[in-house]
Amino acid sequence: MAFHFSRDTKVFMKWHATATATDSALYEIPVLDGFSFSQATNTSEITLNEAADGSNLRSKRGRAMFNDSFAPAEWSFSTYMRPTASADTAMWAGGGAGDLAHAGNLKTFAVEGPLWAAMSATSYALAAGASGAANSVTAGTFEPKEFKFENSNQVALGVFDLFFVLGAANDATPEVGFATDTDGVTIYKIADCSVGSASIDFDIDGLAQVAWSGQGAIITEQGALDTTTDGESKKGLIREGITGTASTSNFVRQKLTSMTAQYIGASSTGTDMAGGDTQYALTLTGGNITIENNLSYLTPETLGVVNQPLGHVMGTRSVSGNFTCYLNTIADGSAELFENIIEGTGQITNSFDLDFAIGGAGQTPRIDVSVPRAHFELPSHSVEDVISLDVAFHGLPGDISDNQIAAGESEITVTYTA
Repeated sequence: MAFHFSRDTKVFMKWHATATATDSALYEIPVLDGFSFSQATNTSEITLNEAADGSNLRSKRGRAMFNDSFAPAEWSFSTYMRPTASADTAMWAGGGAGDLAHAGNLKTFAVEGPLWAAMSATSYALAAGASGAANSVTAGTFEPKEFKFENSNQVALGVFDLFFVLGAANDATPEVGFATDTDGVTIYKIADCSVGSASIDFDIDGLAQVAWSGQGAIITEQGALDTTTDGESKKGLIREGITGTASTSNFVRQKLTSMTAQYIGASSTGTDMAGGDTQYALTLTGGNITIENNLSYLTPETLGVVNQPLGHVMGTRSVSGNFTCYLNTIADGSAELFENIIEGTGQITNSFDLDFAIGGAGQTPRIDVSVPRAHFELPSHSVEDVISLDVAFHGLPGDISDNQIAAGESEITVTYTA
């Protein structure tokens, strides 16, 4: 009897660069401890409740149970944020199986980039492209480093397959593939997945990471996962070996993270806040940014069969978060921010240009997260040894009346620099 250890698990994502199926690839997604996947059933119960049967005082007390449908599969895991420069070769080319390039010649990409792409568009090219246009998928120049969410106003977004390969670290030939019951491997596939939420925590004592969660149609055990070209995918396994998933130079230290917050009167409504378009001097002690797609999976309710989830539809997109900083009395500091917000009683919607440089402004590697129209709630005080200020915010679009997000009008942009 063999056991499976979570530390030996590898996760692969089958994703496509364009809308066609001719450029799908298997991307290795290195995950942290704490990953999970599960699926439940929706059941109905029939019970009997009757009076006594004659003089013997007996009555039926039974019940019956039926499976109505499978609930959508649930999955979650965390990944590090890893800006990376691709190898000096064209996309999908490389020195051997499993070392295929993620992007064009020496172009920047994120190891976890396919997840950002699936969350914000229907293909890798659209996710990395401008409003209403796809990034050109030219093998030598493709650079998926910026995710603007400008192509995310869709009924449904990216659909992909996830493979959880238990025991994969013990397999001798991952560049060829994996087989269940060989080298202690078991393969689970979650078909037709979608990304529901991504959450970035500002743990200043750790490395930059994202917590991902989403849903899928069904979990099945797979006999094999062929990672070669024209196997499970058209292009094969992409992990870039030393420069990509195995690299130790593409991690980002949160301690270096900086933030700027500038009030934008032109984007606010109501009476202008005191101080005008001030850029506040704030130093982070913690915080979070969460992007939520609010997706729902549709499942039929036909009688007499066990119904399966069909697919997802998108709900309201939500960008929200908070940041904490020490309360100080320097010019344009946190105390002044609190004073200006609490005295701005005529403000209907305030607007701040909020920029986070995860890893440090001007440093490499780093990730820049821009929320150009952040509405701040009234900050709250946290009374500890050193008194802090906690500011909750909501990222808002430039225009909610258009079904195509114009350039620069989305709630958030995530940019990787290697």
